[in-house]
Amino acid sequence: TSTNALMEQLHLKYQQKPWSETLKLVHFCMDKPLQRSVSNAPDGPLVSCMEKIQRVLNGNELYTSMWIFFSYSSLLRLNAHVSPSGTACYITSNMFYIEVELEKDGNVMDVKLAHLGEAPVVKLIFSQLFLFGRMKNYDAFGKILEDLSNLYKIPGNSEMKAKGYFALQALEKDLYSMSLLDRTQDVNRVTEVLHGKVGHLVPRTGGTPMNIEFYISPYQVLEEELNPGSQVCGTKTVVTVEGTDMLHKLPLSPLFVSSQAGEEGHPAFLPLTDELSMDLPACFVLKFHQPIPMSSSSIEEIQRLTGIHNLNANKKTHLVSGIHITGLKLAPLYELIVQSTLKEKCSEVLSTHKSCFFVSLPDCPKHCYFINKGSEKSDLAGALVSKIPFSHPKCVPGVIEILRHQVAYNCLISSCVSEKHINEDDSELLYFEVVPCKNTSFSVFFLHPVKENLACVTIDVITSREVQCHLHLNPQDPTLNSSDDFITRAVKRCMSVPVVMRAIFRNAAKVEADS
Repeated sequence: TSTNALMEQLHLKYQQKPWSETLKLVHFCMDKPLQRSVSNAPDGPLVSCMEKIQRVLNGNELYTSMWIFFSYSSLLRLNAHVSPSGTACYITSNMFYIEVELEKDGNVMDVKLAHLGEAPVVKLIFSQLFLFGRMKNYDAFGKILEDLSNLYKIPGNSEMKAKGYFALQALEKDLYSMSLLDRTQDVNRVTEVLHGKVGHLVPRTGGTPMNIEFYISPYQVLEEELNPGSQVCGTKTVVTVEGTDMLHKLPLSPLFVSSQAGEEGHPAFLPLTDELSMDLPACFVLKFHQPIPMSSSSIEEIQRLTGIHNLNANKKTHLVSGIHITGLKLAPLYELIVQSTLKEKCSEVLSTHKSCFFVSLPDCPKHCYFINKGSEKSDLAGALVSKIPFSHPKCVPGVIEILRHQVAYNCLISSCVSEKHINEDDSELLYFEVVPCKNTSFSVFFLHPVKENLACVTIDVITSREVQCHLHLNPQDPTLNSSDDFITRAVKRCMSVPVVMRAIFRNAAKVEADS
């Protein structure tokens, strides 16, 4: 009864007020920045529901577009204003502003972005979100708005945040200059990805960070060739700047000189003087969409190269091979590769503790791979790395080469992993065991196709582009008609252990048939 009485009072209070005043009230409430995390906001579901209702209503499209811009601005604690004409929306902060020009029907005409101290420029990436197709991609706009805000998440006042942005600009210019080294006019993307000094570089546009594609597998290249017009993405990292608890000396202007001035053709840089740099509570970061399993030796190399030993916020320190690794949880490297591969290949959650996997290939008996995950000791240990901090552009080519090497190694091990860890039929099986060796080499053990002795192929991934393979047989056993050179070329061509093992067994079958 009390609830009905309360609702009746509310109806009486607002029945005389026009609908326009109610809209103004909602508009005013949505314009207030939230002082808490969006994900924890109790009114988050209500805001989401209101947004969905507004999108499906056949009302004023201009007002709907404006309302959504105001909503995203409010969620990110940005200010939003409407022009006197009512057809432009201004989204502002202390560090940047965005001007969105709309038509009367709500369609976006133009989007301009201006950072602090810069003239506004048209950003096509914003306009494309709205101009292509009838469905306006507001969620993508919100993501770009969030990325823009994240550029300035550096401790300190506006001047300090602006210095952080200038440092990022300087880094991006140096990386772009390095990407042009040894580059010919007809170079294709795949060649740049695998051989470029800094991989295939895509400059920052608006709030979308600069990204570097540094490795692509042979099967990804083949998939792209078989589907003209498509582009299969390899392994990428984004380049950005992040706030830190410690001060780092960051360049505020480009340092790259040329490759001619450096030793042995390596890029040369100006000295990091006080005039060209500044101590800031920030550092540059290479961030990955998915954490990359990396060996302790690779992590040590990167730490020596960058001079920064804390790759994560967690302060726990491990001692591996005499070097301290801070902020990373160590585990057997193969366990991490299996875990990462299953997460990528399977939509459903599978146990990452499995060590036996079944791989099916055309024209070949099913393979069963046992992966010996090793231990946390020495070179067999590794960690999941989600970002790599650094403070000087000269570190990037070396870091990219280490990442290529690690991802190429991971690619071979992950080729033995599948979502099938139970044999679903009684078909013939070939058994293999994958055993880690020192550094970036491993062995694949299997029964000789003719005799009952063990045979073994060792694969040493020297770099992302150089591999050495050796076939080891009992001296009394017949040859498998697969030379070390043949196996090496097969590995380079496909970067897949099951495909290489199928080729070895096919050659052995030919020898047996001939005899």
